[in-house]
Amino acid sequence: MARYTGPKNRICRIFGEPILGSGKSLSKNSNPPGQHGPTRKRKAPSEYAVQLKEKQKAKYTYGLLEKQFANTYVEASRLKGATGENLIKLLEARLDNAVFRMGIAPTRPAARQLVSHKHVMVNGHIVNIPSYTLKPGDVIELKPKSKANNTVTAMIRPKNTRISWLDFNEKDLVGTYIAHPEREAVPENIKEQLIVELYSK
Repeated sequence: MARYTGPKNRICRIFGEPILGSGKSLSKNSNPPGQHGPTRKRKAPSEYAVQLKEKQKAKYTYGLLEKQFANTYVEASRLKGATGENLIKLLEARLDNAVFRMGIAPTRPAARQLVSHKHVMVNGHIVNIPSYTLKPGDVIELKPKSKANNTVTAMIRPKNTRISWLDFNEKDLVGTYIAHPEREAVPENIKEQLIVELYSK
């Protein structure tokens, strides 16, 4: 299954944000990657460059490759409402993202691996497709054998209280996708309108 496997710190430095990993390296070196580092003369980015960078940020944040992201945008454009907000809702409705948001996995890549290795069930059935789109009311949980696996349970952490569209019972390791989130509730620093403008050209 294709995914980005390159250097994470480099991506964090490109965007100046800890979109992959903890971002600890940014405190040591927050300069963009490239020869000459901070002394390099950088031209003001064009409108296209700003839009492209925002799309790349969203791709890396949610762990999608180009074709996957483009297909998600097309699906978002077919739904009623603002395309940008629909795009964020579809990205948040991915199973791997929900597993991460609930606290079952510490990162999205770790959540993707849990799903791919058949540790996660949706509505009582094992689902090993990270891009599986959840619907309101869907129940997400670890399969019984995985609940007894210390390696898997050691990764579990408390759910962020700001994530109100997901419910998670830490005792039973069962969560529910309550509803699609409103854009202002999603904490990711993504300007989705720039992405819409890019694809609209």
